[in-house]
Amino acid sequence: MDLVIRNATLPDGRRDIDIGIADGRIAALEPRLAARGAREIDAAGDLVSTPFVDAHFHMDAVLSYGLPRVNCSGTLLEGIALWGELKPTLTQDALVERALRYCDWAVARGLLAIRSHVDVCDDRLLAVEALLEVKRRVAPYLDLQLVAFPQDGLLRSPTAFDNLKRAIDMGVDVVGGIPHFERTMAQGAESVRLLCEFAAERGLRVDMHCDESDDPLSRHIETLAHETLRLGLQGRVAGSHLTSMHSMDNYYVSKLLPLIAESGVAAIANPLINITLQGRHDTYPKRRGMTRVPELMAAGVDVAFGHDCVLDPWYGMGSGDMLEVAHMGLHVAQMTGLEAIEACFDAITATPARILGLEGYGLAPGCHADLVILDAGSPVEAIRLRAARRLVLRRGRVVAEAPAAASRLYLDGRPDGVDFRMLQGNKPENPGAP
Repeated sequence: MDLVIRNATLPDGRRDIDIGIADGRIAALEPRLAARGAREIDAAGDLVSTPFVDAHFHMDAVLSYGLPRVNCSGTLLEGIALWGELKPTLTQDALVERALRYCDWAVARGLLAIRSHVDVCDDRLLAVEALLEVKRRVAPYLDLQLVAFPQDGLLRSPTAFDNLKRAIDMGVDVVGGIPHFERTMAQGAESVRLLCEFAAERGLRVDMHCDESDDPLSRHIETLAHETLRLGLQGRVAGSHLTSMHSMDNYYVSKLLPLIAESGVAAIANPLINITLQGRHDTYPKRRGMTRVPELMAAGVDVAFGHDCVLDPWYGMGSGDMLEVAHMGLHVAQMTGLEAIEACFDAITATPARILGLEGYGLAPGCHADLVILDAGSPVEAIRLRAARRLVLRRGRVVAEAPAAASRLYLDGRPDGVDFRMLQGNKPENPGAP
């Protein structure tokens, strides 16, 4: 073996597992592995997970906070207006540099796969060219999947569809859309039909910003599910945001959830951004803003979480930490049972990997040796602590390292330090308990 990781705890609860790695892949995964490694790492009972996956991001805007000014209202529409002001001043070098810097942050956080939307409404396709260059440069250590995104509306922007097709021809991977930003509901539905037909013709995946609104009558997810079934796109389509669902009446949702499940359309919620941008017209009570995550999961829909934004016109916070995203998600959705928290961990690992169609992702012999050793004993503890990434491995090679989190204490009669971990005797034994 090139490397053996000893004494790992796995996300499914198995403990004292050894992971043997050879030629960049997991060669063995079993207790007390007899084979030796050229290098051996003792996980010491810590959680060893597949890497984090961000199912929804905007890398063309990342780290642009304050350019040309700060979003004073904090609203989605002011963010879109700010992006419109910024676009004419963008340069390819600046786009590439900011994106590469963020990818450095991502690797340090154990985030090794990102699906990023890229605006195609600029006729120069400057951002497309920049992110295709970034994708090429980060390929050895990070999977970057790009979505051709008509930010200003496919039909609302006269050249958007032609630009989207050009972007796909240049090497962008996924067809995007934003039907709720078209001028009418009918045009929104038409944009969904046109984009899904184009994706079916080209054999591509689809990921649409869909119903990112507080309007309960914004129901483009219904059209997206219908077109997915009509065109045989099951398993290749995702609806991102879906925030109008938090305002829909329960009767309509009781019809909508089975349709989404039947269509195989995945849902991508963005907890940090949804809770920030939605409900801005409310006084009190204020709506939470995030889509119906537990209800979608219960209906059998694949649900992933995305970071969406970091330090850009829409969001002035963030650091590329998907555990922070899951932490916010479980609070907003009130998913505090142990199984529910574990589902939130899946929403930043296995589920988005499935939505992106990542080849070789997993914790089994034959999978890529892409792993994260976390300063935690379980997925629940990892989210609670936003645990340090002790080691991050890409194809069996260490690409990032961080110390365990601990503080030194100087208190009479007390321990000399704390690590914030759960006491061994207090570990929960009832996964279904609230």
